[in-house]
Amino acid sequence: MSSLTQYDTVLFGLSYSVYTRIARLVLEEKGVGYRFQEVDVFAASGVPSEHLGRHPFGRIPVLDHDGFRLYETGAITRYVDEAFPGPALQPAAPTSRARMNQIISSLDAYAYRPMIWDIFVQRISVPRSGGVLDEHAVQTALPMARTCLSVLAAQLAERHYLVEDSLSLADLHAAPMLMYLAATPEGTQLLEEHPTLQAWLRQMSARESVRSTQGKYG
Repeated sequence: MSSLTQYDTVLFGLSYSVYTRIARLVLEEKGVGYRFQEVDVFAASGVPSEHLGRHPFGRIPVLDHDGFRLYETGAITRYVDEAFPGPALQPAAPTSRARMNQIISSLDAYAYRPMIWDIFVQRISVPRSGGVLDEHAVQTALPMARTCLSVLAAQLAERHYLVEDSLSLADLHAAPMLMYLAATPEGTQLLEEHPTLQAWLRQMSARESVRSTQGKYG
């Protein structure tokens, strides 16, 4: 997707960023035509000055929809679901929607840091870049990661998805985190404790939105 004149929706982020991918998954599932623009907020020179004009905290992703700019992934995904036509990604029932929001908030608060920064980054990214992994960080993160997986597995129960029995923002929020976790030996072992969660992850991995947004780490 390459032309600003063709699309009035632009997403700024990094292809390997978990939260950028969450936003991209929602755009893809809704069938939104958009342009994706890479912004390296981790560059040695710091956050690009023009990006600070989009996001005062220098983070990613940022959505620009015809001049309306929005940051924070949860705000972006809910806006995309409500502003564009396509399959609804939020349940209609208040109880189910509340459960979806609880899952998303829990992933942000309890899963992201241990699964991504403490396990995936230490086990995969640090060695690839020539650094020395922090084994203590990995081991310390495992109990919380195990708890998070147990909570998600309990949500599946007899369902194919995390909320009700259809795809929702909760699934699209969880998938990138668990896919990175699954790329580590520790993650593979933890997921073996939950066959239903493994089946859900295979189901999510087969979706076109997931295949089309794969980054350098999968």
